[in-house]
Amino acid sequence: MEKELIEMSRRERDVLKVMSGVLEGKRSQVEAARLLGKSTRQVRRIQRRLKSEGDVAVVHRLRGRNSNHCLDASVKARALSLCRTTYAGFGPTLASEKLAERDGIGVSVRTLGGWMSAAGLWERKRRRDKHRSWRERRACFGEMIQADASEHDWLEGRGPRIVLAGMIDDASSRAKLRFYRAETTEAYMDLLGRWVSKHGRPVSWYSDRDSVFVGQNDEGEVTATQFSRALSELDIGLISAYSPQAKGRVERLWSTAQDRLVKELRLAKASTMKQANRVLERVFEPWFNREKSVVPKSANDAHRTLGKEHDLASILSVKEERTVTNDYTIRFEKKTWQLLPPAWPGQRGGKVTVERRLDGSMAVRFKKRYLEFRACPTGPRRLPSGALPPNPRLVNLPRRGGSCGTGANSWKPAATHAWREPLRRDPREADISICRK
Repeated sequence: MEKELIEMSRRERDVLKVMSGVLEGKRSQVEAARLLGKSTRQVRRIQRRLKSEGDVAVVHRLRGRNSNHCLDASVKARALSLCRTTYAGFGPTLASEKLAERDGIGVSVRTLGGWMSAAGLWERKRRRDKHRSWRERRACFGEMIQADASEHDWLEGRGPRIVLAGMIDDASSRAKLRFYRAETTEAYMDLLGRWVSKHGRPVSWYSDRDSVFVGQNDEGEVTATQFSRALSELDIGLISAYSPQAKGRVERLWSTAQDRLVKELRLAKASTMKQANRVLERVFEPWFNREKSVVPKSANDAHRTLGKEHDLASILSVKEERTVTNDYTIRFEKKTWQLLPPAWPGQRGGKVTVERRLDGSMAVRFKKRYLEFRACPTGPRRLPSGALPPNPRLVNLPRRGGSCGTGANSWKPAATHAWREPLRRDPREADISICRK
């Protein structure tokens, strides 16, 4: 007859070993109580159970029974059903929040994680730690801003491809995010303008060496860009990072956004950039600044206010220089623009700055004065080099073969026209040919 196997913990096996000496009369109850850290009354109770029930008496009586606080099986089934459909791909933390918020199912993160793991809906990711040099946060809010953009399938095929640009404060992790069509100079200027209008001018800007921030000429020398020029005019220092790990705070922001924001956009059924920005402003950004921000080491604010010398619309614009011709015109974006009077000394033949602003407007500045201008009508199209102008008298004349040009003015002779008859030969030509023979 096979012996029945009894599952015991290490502590229960230790109790059974001590009590076996008591049952055999080799150890007193007082000694057993001292070894087990129990009273003699408890030792006598265990001894009576061992005599009547056997070794199973030392096993805890609640083993194998459901907890008194166990959730109903229907709640578990409904939660797992929603995790398979509505919340597919969600982790236990986010799924637990959405189940309580949208479906009225209160399940702890740990319990839901166990259910999802047993059902094969979620697997814990074990990450090996990487050695990184620790850098202390800046002390004050606004002392340094980290910025970057993330290219990701944010709308999961429901709409166009868009890019998420973001700024995050190094001291407090307070963030400002916005969706744009692409990672461009205008996108970063718009994002910086929103931050500066709300908080003021930060001390420094920390980003990678993208061409938006750092330029390079043919000789490999570092040159200024439109964005670095704007930072200089706002007196904001530019710090370049040489690796993604150097700006880890904003990189971790993308890790959170690519997991949580994508699912928030899915729940909101966002399919356009306008709808995505609405979810960003109303749901994700307030949650991130509320849950993920920290208290800075110093209570001081390092942001500086905008002065009268800071024309934000002019600073955050793409600026190019043009030379004024003798008739006070300039060429910009394949168009001719007439500068209107008055004419200022040095303006003719001098340089003006053309500003293409974020709202789509254009401004022309000569030194510290903005000039009035208008677009010139489109002139005649220039011929290619070496080409002769067409003769208007020969435009509508028919060509050999019956055609008279192409297009609306083309003409073809009728079937009975003389040009379509066979060539009539002179009889004298036939006689001449016979004589020659």
